Amino acid sequence: MKFAISYSTPFYGTDPDRIIAFAQHAEACGFEGLYLPDHIALYPGAKVGNFEMPATLPYPDPLDCLSFVAGATQRILLGTGVLLLPYRHPVVLAKRLATIDGLSRGRMRLLTVGLGTLPGEATATGVDFATRGRRADEAIDVLRLLWSGGADGVSFDGEFFRFDSLVSFPKPVGVSELPIHVGGSSRAAARRAGRRGDGYFPGGMLGPTERGSQLDLARSEAVAAGRDPAALEYTRWGSIDMPVERVEGLAAEGVTRIVVGSIDPEDQFDEMSRFAERFGLSG
Repeated sequence: MKFAISYSTPFYGTDPDRIIAFAQHAEACGFEGLYLPDHIALYPGAKVGNFEMPATLPYPDPLDCLSFVAGATQRILLGTGVLLLPYRHPVVLAKRLATIDGLSRGRMRLLTVGLGTLPGEATATGVDFATRGRRADEAIDVLRLLWSGGADGVSFDGEFFRFDSLVSFPKPVGVSELPIHVGGSSRAAARRAGRRGDGYFPGGMLGPTERGSQLDLARSEAVAAGRDPAALEYTRWGSIDMPVERVEGLAAEGVTRIVVGSIDPEDQFDEMSRFAERFGLSG
């Protein structure tokens, strides 16, 4: 089992010293990766489920934050949970992600993308909310095409993105493509993960029966797409105080990575240290 940790900027704040101290302590504890959330813009009345989000919650750009973290760490992998893919142009995003991977010496490896649930966010970025799934599918294809393309360039002719003989450098470090995990809590997300993802990272508001059905769906979609279902990583949320028995249960469900959150801001460093000791992480 791999263990990563999430830094929730809306609750922990955006003080640069605190972000760096958190990342460095996570690395020292032996966590595999650091995840950051994403929202491009909020507005009064924005809701995720039944929860109305205060419009003033601070959501700095996760990729800028991860670049900042990369300069102050050595080993910890960099992740998003989740990056709202439909609202970013994949040609620009391919360059940004490859740049971060290069500057971090190959650590931009926990990219998780999702669709977003706020219609106003889509409208603000000029995206038809109803098409964001198809747009995300194309964007994943464009990212991989640009990363793997050579000096002769690559071309794409889709519903949302078109270009001819495009060349994108620099490339990711040591790999032809960066891993792309798919996040979400729907069967559509599970299908997308199976068809296009390197991993599936479902949300936290699902019952055990639906979780199992979605994982089976992701694997069956992988088979239908001619991909190896065993290669699909399965990431789940966990709590910083979770017992060993809970982790063993998740492993039995096929989970390969746990991302812990819900950390008490007043005690988070000690909680991280206790978690690392409980599960034998090594810095």
